[in-house]
Amino acid sequence: MIPQELIRRTRDGAALADEEIAGLVAGIADGSLSDGQVAAWAMAVFLRDLTQPERVALTRAMTRSGTVLTWPGDGSPVLDKHSTGGVGDKVSLVLAPIIAACGGRVPMISGRGLGHTGGTLDKLDAIPGYDTTPSLERLRAAVEEVGCAIVGQTADLAPADRRLYALRDATATVESVPLIVASILSKKLAAGLDALVMDVKVGSGAFLPEPARARELATAITTVARDTGLPCAALLTDMDRPLGRTAGNALEVREAIELLTGAGPIPRLVDVTLELAAELLVLGGLDPTAADARDRADGALQSGDAAERFARMVAALGGPDDLLEDPGRHLPRAPVTRAVYPDSELTVGRIDARAVGLVVLELGGGRRREDAAIDPAVGLAEIATLGEAVGPDVPLAVVHARTDADAERAAACLGDAYVLTDGPLPDAPPLIERP
Repeated sequence: MIPQELIRRTRDGAALADEEIAGLVAGIADGSLSDGQVAAWAMAVFLRDLTQPERVALTRAMTRSGTVLTWPGDGSPVLDKHSTGGVGDKVSLVLAPIIAACGGRVPMISGRGLGHTGGTLDKLDAIPGYDTTPSLERLRAAVEEVGCAIVGQTADLAPADRRLYALRDATATVESVPLIVASILSKKLAAGLDALVMDVKVGSGAFLPEPARARELATAITTVARDTGLPCAALLTDMDRPLGRTAGNALEVREAIELLTGAGPIPRLVDVTLELAAELLVLGGLDPTAADARDRADGALQSGDAAERFARMVAALGGPDDLLEDPGRHLPRAPVTRAVYPDSELTVGRIDARAVGLVVLELGGGRRREDAAIDPAVGLAEIATLGEAVGPDVPLAVVHARTDADAERAAACLGDAYVLTDGPLPDAPPLIERP
């Protein structure tokens, strides 16, 4: 295999054979392809796309680049959910324990933030002691004991994707549909799933903000998943505004704990979580209808069963065993907080969710390059949402920053992310749609 020739052929729109794609993936995994070659092929794919057989071959090769887990056949389906990424999206932290409480097993292989969106692993890294890259033995033990474990790719699981994932973020090829599909599904197939539900974000804060592109991605994921033998469904969910009231890693963990423990209602976050959970419970054969599944998922949340699973998961993976009882003791806090107030009383008419995510990134809550460190304490809280009144006494958000200068810059940028009005409000996009 001559990598330059395969890169050239992809660049020129020629389809590669399964064994050629397998050779490229092997070179990505073992390091025999340089970063420049991997980045060049990723850009060629971004510009020219891949055929459906190539997408399936890439997904299968990336899955087989490491260990593929198998699970004991005890009748409990192995289920998972994945999001394409958004601002303030902490659904996974709530959904995984809900599914576990309802009888599923959830080995959730999650990722870190890309661009302006947060990553589930970055949120969990804010929990002291929590092991986001455990050994396969520890992952298996947590899933068997608790029912769920939210972790990252270990050295054994889809190693080709781990390297490609980082280079995509650094080379502006994140939005490539075939690369997104292969990245997501290779991790999920390597986890040994029986079914998967996809949360495909659409709107200003999504990687693919245009509805047509989001639908394209949803269709691509479900089609490739089914061609590899994995039952899969997808929902489109709104990312024209942050999901929930926080954006930033420790702040989002705290908000997820509040939802799990009933400390505060967060309607949009609850609705998205329960709808995805219901879809997954039906897909996994645990409930006959979406209505039954949603009721059971809601019951697991309201009863505290899901909170108990979350607490046990955190402890099983090395985190504090009293995180839910005393999150303030364990989660880091930024030393500077600053509320951002508009000058007059108006109503939130529009939010640029991407701009909100970039504020968090600028504060240090995201990465400018793949090897950058993240500050888990910084971010935004009390984020105002569409249709809400704000003014000199009601903030757009509260900035959590490392320094006064950081807070001042974030406050200025946050104001630019909001359009305020005293007139009629535009129609809000639907929260949940089917592609």
